[in-house]
Amino acid sequence: MKSWLPAPLLSAAVFVVWLMLVGTVEPAHLLLAATLALVLPLVAQRLRDEPARVQRPLVAARLGLRVLWDIVVSNIEVARRILGRQSLIHPGFVWVPLDITNPHGIAALAGIITMTPGTLSSELTADRRHLLVHCFHLEDADATMAQIKQRYETPLREIFP
Repeated sequence: MKSWLPAPLLSAAVFVVWLMLVGTVEPAHLLLAATLALVLPLVAQRLRDEPARVQRPLVAARLGLRVLWDIVVSNIEVARRILGRQSLIHPGFVWVPLDITNPHGIAALAGIITMTPGTLSSELTADRRHLLVHCFHLEDADATMAQIKQRYETPLREIFP
C-alpha cells in the first residue's frame, strides 16, 4: 500500500483541491481527482532526494500558530502602510545568514517568509548559507534579520535537524 500511496495526506489534499478548483463532483471529475491524487505523489516522490522528517511535532505546531499570528499582524501592518503616506514606506533587501542546513527546513523558512505579508524570499545562495529577503518596509536590517532567525529559523532547526 505504501508504494501506491507514498504520501496519503498529499493524495487527500490533491483530491480535495482538484474538486474545489473545478467546483463539481461529477463522476468524470471524481475519477480525474482520484487519478491525480495517486499519480502526483508518486511523481513527486521520485524528485525528492530525502524525505522530510519532522522531529518535534509540538514545536512545529507552535511554529504554525506563530506563523498564523504573524500573517494576521503583518496584514494589518501592510494595510496600514498602504493606506498611509507613501513616503513613509521604505522597501529594501536583507541577506539572512542561515544556520539551518536541512533542505526541507530551508524551504519551510523561505515559504514562511513569503507567506507573511510584507516580506518575500527572493534568492538562496548556491551554498544554501544565505537567503535574500525583500521587505515591503525595512527600517532596521539587523533587527529584521534577527527576528527572522529567532521567530522562524530557530524552531525550524529543532523540527528539521
